[in-house]
Amino acid sequence: MKMRLSLLSASCFVLFGLLGTNVFAQATSEQIWLEDPASHCKFVAPASLASGPTFWVGDCPDGKASGTGMLRRRDGNRVGVAFLGKMKDGIPEIGVVDLGDGYRAGKFESGDIGGQSDLDPQIRIDSFRAAAEAARLVSVRYKTEHKDASVQFYQTLAKTLEAQLE
Repeated sequence: MKMRLSLLSASCFVLFGLLGTNVFAQATSEQIWLEDPASHCKFVAPASLASGPTFWVGDCPDGKASGTGMLRRRDGNRVGVAFLGKMKDGIPEIGVVDLGDGYRAGKFESGDIGGQSDLDPQIRIDSFRAAAEAARLVSVRYKTEHKDASVQFYQTLAKTLEAQLE
């Protein structure tokens, strides 16, 4: 009897493990992957960035946005909404979406930044810290390209994001 229960338990464990893997694979395959038109770096953008050409400023190992950086949507000649924070293998992890008239801060879940589970004050703090770090990194990158107005803009943005922590 014990042997049958053990086999049954093991079978259920394997079955649920496989089902869980299938659900995970299905969820990640449903992500909409975008590509930076200039660098061809691939990424998933938070839904609050909306649609449009989106550019990645940051590292791109193995063709996927990773590390600290910025996703910036562009609408013709105008800059659009931006995500500043941390990416891993092309997927946002934590950061802030700068909407122009406010911020969405938190972890990436259900396709966007700043869901209901991100009401935890520590997650909000970590999000703004990651975003400020990203703004500083973007500023340094633009400095190497001699884009002085962009350098100043992202230095100021880093200070503004840090001020959200006070």
